[in-house]
Amino acid sequence: MDEFDFTVDLVLPLVLLKNREGAMFKKKLVSDIDVKGKKVLVRVDFNVPIKDGVVSDDTRIRAALPTISYLLDHGAGVILCSHLGRPKDGPDPKYTMRPTAEYLSRLLNRPVAFSEEAVGPVAEAAARSLKPGEVLVLENTRFYPGETKNDPHVAQQLAALADIYVNDAFGSAHRAHASTEGVARLLPAVAGFLMEKEIKYLGQAIENPKRPFVAILGGAKIGDKIGVIRNLLKKADLVLIGGGMANTFFKAQGYPVGDSLVDEESLDTARQLLAEGQSRLRLPKDVVLANSFEDSAERKTIEMGPIQDGWRIMDIGPETVASFGKSIQGAGTIVWNGPMGVFEFPNFAQGTFGIARAVAESSAVSIVGGGDSVAAINQSGLGAKITHISTGGGASLEMLEGLVLPGVAVLQDK
Repeated sequence: MDEFDFTVDLVLPLVLLKNREGAMFKKKLVSDIDVKGKKVLVRVDFNVPIKDGVVSDDTRIRAALPTISYLLDHGAGVILCSHLGRPKDGPDPKYTMRPTAEYLSRLLNRPVAFSEEAVGPVAEAAARSLKPGEVLVLENTRFYPGETKNDPHVAQQLAALADIYVNDAFGSAHRAHASTEGVARLLPAVAGFLMEKEIKYLGQAIENPKRPFVAILGGAKIGDKIGVIRNLLKKADLVLIGGGMANTFFKAQGYPVGDSLVDEESLDTARQLLAEGQSRLRLPKDVVLANSFEDSAERKTIEMGPIQDGWRIMDIGPETVASFGKSIQGAGTIVWNGPMGVFEFPNFAQGTFGIARAVAESSAVSIVGGGDSVAAINQSGLGAKITHISTGGGASLEMLEGLVLPGVAVLQDK
């Protein structure tokens, strides 16, 4: 990992974000303002997996530590808010933020208070009693329907808790919600260090990459990543396609693909992208097939060609891993988002692990985002060899697509 991971460097690069017109502008960082004696509301991304009331993956919590520690060291009272999961009908004990508060207390080695409300009298009382150097975690913001609707009333209630707002939740910055966009209009609003780091790496990859720039895209559907593919075909030297989305490209080329997952609605788009990409868009040369969708299925590896009914593509083959690996080895910048196969089945994870090894062994600036891609890097013990592992899925895709993130656009300019 690089020097920005879990330490605070006060000589941080500026936050840069391209707007639709291409003009550059700079966002204020938490280190640009005086926080001493202030109550600071920090939107973090503590949307972490919790099993039996215990945090099972602390990556996103640890990623917020530089901003939290900076605020505490500089005399602020820190109020943290986040969503967790997708509760449907208001408060749900399954999605309480309490376990994250308890976990954070152990990481910080200090007490962390918890409010059973995110907004309202209980939260207001907890915020009033907060002293400099203390930490308060609010309950799940999505327990309130107004959060996802960017309800001004919810934003006002959040703003009433603090003097300053910091957005350090890159993973939620693509959503215009009350806690990510609405409240930022009501308080002095700046970026945290994780937000800065994410935008630094993703923004530079898109706008000024060290070349050759190689993008690797996987996952199930083209439909979710049409804009990303189209933008990367303009920016990257090579776009390597694997995973379920490759099946749609194969069918668009006229191959029978048997029982393989295909995004039927995107076939015309796939044909257009193939025409636009020409030599820059690369598809697998060989694939691993299975006769059923399960880890124990009969499997075989074939050079890509017509696939019989009853068989389905489950992974990229070894020839493709080697071919993609050569392109990755010679890259100056690598962006990887999405697995190369049915990663949850060990017998069909070898393509994804092969790409993970190739990315880790490359000397390029490497950026990995998306849950399965990150999981592959972490499970293979290669995380330390990646330049930047992104905490944002949808947000990183929108940046790669060249879109403005509302949770960043609303922050104060330098």
